[in-house]
Amino acid sequence: MPPPCEVPPFAPVRVRGGWRGRGPLVRHRWRALAAGLAVTAAALVAAGPQDSDGARGHPPGPPSSRAASSAAAGDRPGRPLRTVGTVTAPVRIADAAAVRLLRPGDRVDVIAAVDAVTGGEARAVARGARVTKVPEPLEGAADGGALVVLSVPRATAARLAGASTTARLAVTLW
Repeated sequence: MPPPCEVPPFAPVRVRGGWRGRGPLVRHRWRALAAGLAVTAAALVAAGPQDSDGARGHPPGPPSSRAASSAAAGDRPGRPLRTVGTVTAPVRIADAAAVRLLRPGDRVDVIAAVDAVTGGEARAVARGARVTKVPEPLEGAADGGALVVLSVPRATAARLAGASTTARLAVTLW
C-alpha cells in the first residue's frame, strides 16, 4: 500500500449560475409540472360534461345512451332521468294506439289539433320531448286516448296543459 499523501491547500472553487440560487419549483420543475397537470385533471373531472341544454353529469349522445349511462352510474331504476330545469308532465294523447308505440327514452313532438270545423289548425306544442313513462291503460276506460309522461321544460309543460283543455293532442316520433 502506498504511503498517504497530503492534499495541498487551495482556494475554494465557486461555480456561477448553478442551482443554488434558484427556488424549489425550478429545481424540481418536472414535479411541479406533474402536480399542475394532476390539479387540472381533477378540476375537469369535477366539472363534468354538459348537455346542450346546460345539464351536467350526463355524457353527450342520443337519449337512449344517456339513460343507459345514467342507470349504470347509479340512478334508481324506474325514476325518470331529469335534467336541470325540466319537469315531468302527464299528457293525454287522443290516439291510444299511437301511445302504444312509445317507449321510455323516445323523443316526440306533441301536436295540438283544434277542431277543423271551427277553422282551427294544428300546431306544435312541444318539440323533442323525452318520454319518461308509458303507463298501462286502465281496464274499462272509455276510448279517451292514453296517458304518456314526458320530460319537458317548465314553460313547455304549461303550454301542454293549456293545449290539452282546448285541443286533441297527437304525437310524432323522431
